[in-house]
Amino acid sequence: MGDMIVRIMGEGQVKLSDSHLPELNKLDDELLTEMENGDGPGFRRTLTALLSKVRELGAPLPDDSLEPSELILPSPDATLEEVRELLSDDGLIPG
Repeated sequence: MGDMIVRIMGEGQVKLSDSHLPELNKLDDELLTEMENGDGPGFRRTLTALLSKVRELGAPLPDDSLEPSELILPSPDATLEEVRELLSDDGLIPG
């Protein structure tokens, strides 16, 4: 298992072990469902939970670190529309 570099827009980067991806994918799936249903409050709650989990599980990289990000996550205050533009068919988190 490796590590991946995740950038949270407007906050910085964290290094996250691949082993955490299944846990994050559950939240990502919920987020996709809420977006499809246009559930704004649910979307906001799940996005906040997803970002909190990434911060909790990941190790912050120094601000001057220029590692390329493998994954870019929206800022906590991103709108449903902004997040929709970031999404691939697979959601925010691959796998």
